[in-house]
Amino acid sequence: MTPLVRSVRSADTLTRDALAVLQPGFTGTTPPDWLLRRLGEGLVSVGLFGRNVAEPAQLAALTGRLRAEREELIVAIDEEGGDVTRLEVRGGSSFPGNHALGAVDDTELTRAVARELGRRLADCGINLNWAPSADVNSNPANPVIGVRSFGADPQLVARHTAAYVEGLQSAGVAACTKHFPGHGDTAVDSHHDLPRIAADLPTLQERELVPFRAAVAAGTRAVMSAHILLPALDAEHPATLSPAALHGLLRAPEAEGGLGFDGLIVTDGMEMQAISATYGIERGSVLALAAGADAICVGGGLADEGIVLRLRDALVRAVREGELPEQRLADAAAQVRALAGRARSTGAGEGAAPAPGIGLTAARRALRVTAAGPYRPLAEPVYVAAFTPLANIAVGDETPWGVAAELARLLPGTETATCTGEAAAAGGTAALVDGLLTAAADRRLVAVVRDVHRHPWMADALHTLLAARPDTAVIEMGVPQAPPQGALHVATHGAARVCAQAAAEALTGRSPSPDE
Repeated sequence: MTPLVRSVRSADTLTRDALAVLQPGFTGTTPPDWLLRRLGEGLVSVGLFGRNVAEPAQLAALTGRLRAEREELIVAIDEEGGDVTRLEVRGGSSFPGNHALGAVDDTELTRAVARELGRRLADCGINLNWAPSADVNSNPANPVIGVRSFGADPQLVARHTAAYVEGLQSAGVAACTKHFPGHGDTAVDSHHDLPRIAADLPTLQERELVPFRAAVAAGTRAVMSAHILLPALDAEHPATLSPAALHGLLRAPEAEGGLGFDGLIVTDGMEMQAISATYGIERGSVLALAAGADAICVGGGLADEGIVLRLRDALVRAVREGELPEQRLADAAAQVRALAGRARSTGAGEGAAPAPGIGLTAARRALRVTAAGPYRPLAEPVYVAAFTPLANIAVGDETPWGVAAELARLLPGTETATCTGEAAAAGGTAALVDGLLTAAADRRLVAVVRDVHRHPWMADALHTLLAARPDTAVIEMGVPQAPPQGALHVATHGAARVCAQAAAEALTGRSPSPDE
């Protein structure tokens, strides 16, 4: 008996469609032969990460080599600015992140920052940015969003998300608004496990979905799904794998309570544990496509030819076995190719005049300084105690943070010590602080913290240090949820390099010159 054949297209067409929906990564600063070969076979997208970036000229050469193989190509990157940077992964970003922009609350500034960031991406040949984060950071304990969010107020997040989308796309780079339908009310990092949001549908409509509606209205070219479980939408499947979330909510017409989005739906990284540990990457990718996703993001961790072939073959097999409708795969591939063609016609950097100082301007405006009394600006070398939490995977541990480097530039001879939760647990808080006081001797102290409200060991160490040296200045480079402490408290709303520069200026009383 002849088996039932569900595919009406040729095997080659099916394979090309399966490759077209993948957004894989690779290792190295030049494209490997296998990637160039797969571009010729139907791959339409490539994702870049910090490991692929050395400097702008190298990056432009890399993307140029990719386009020599396939002219209509999506080159994507995860460049949020602020704490999550790939363009400046080893030095820190020239742009503050979303939380700093939300603190300023000037949509024209947000639009200008996004436009300049887009201009730099376009100059390097990148035409899709997996940004902005439109998550409402309603849970202060959130371990993965935090300063990546514009704030906790849905309306504020909405207006800045829209401004960011408009600014980025005015530079010729497509925005990919994330993490739909909202990752802000979680206490779990989906890189490690599956977060669950217990909010009901009215709450989702009034909180999580408000910024996404604004992004769609602003014309975002793409939306990225989140690996989060929302029982109010789907009690079984995380949003990335949920027809109710992607087809029934994101795609549904506004008249039916949906967002009416007709652009590209991209998954968050499929190797994240929220998906891979429960479903496996192959099955997860099939379910995501069936649910309504158009592009499968993979490559943050798995970045070789093997994963591309595994996913290609899994999708082809799913169509042949009737698990994935062939038309659904064809429609998804068409969405990807349409964005690739549109990105090519837009042109790099279109309409974006250079604004090289806009990031530092924004970082300076985002500072919030609280003094306990008269404060004498720093004029001599100081001792910096950097209370350093474990970095989440989205931020990574390659990008430097803190104010020590910027203070050393202004006050040569400044020294620093890195203090961790492991060190505090091993030797005790008192011993940790005693060591800092001994090393500092008679120098003035600067304590740098990051989300002190989320780390009891950090809060204890800071309290102990301030009891011994109340003249210590405190720099909070995360979400300033805890009350201000120290002789001078500076909230930067992020740990970008420009945030550190602005904080160092505030500590030293240095007034920027008019042309800076």
